[in-house]
Amino acid sequence: MSMESIPKDLRTARACLVCSLIKTFDQFEFDGCDNCDEFLRMKNNRDNVYDCTSSNFDGMIALMSPEDSWVAKWQRVSRFTKGIYAISVAGRLPQNIIREMKSRGIVYKPRDTSQR
Repeated sequence: MSMESIPKDLRTARACLVCSLIKTFDQFEFDGCDNCDEFLRMKNNRDNVYDCTSSNFDGMIALMSPEDSWVAKWQRVSRFTKGIYAISVAGRLPQNIIREMKSRGIVYKPRDTSQR
């Protein structure tokens, strides 16, 4: 796990609405999401960082070897990069991004467990 993917300050921490990776706002803007930037395009785009992340999340999981972790499988993050992940993320992606994901064959499953 690279140090760039670990949130440097929890006061400005945000979680990706697609994969639940936690980083600071500035880290998302500077580096994008390590798992989802191919279609969310947050790198160098403040508006997309606001639209595709949430500061309202519960719990944190540190994943060092996601492929071997039962917690990673349970959270549906076993195929993602090493890092810090939220257990639940409040919020939904904008409809235009959901449509774009669907057109690429990517199924959006909200990470907000408070709605279940």
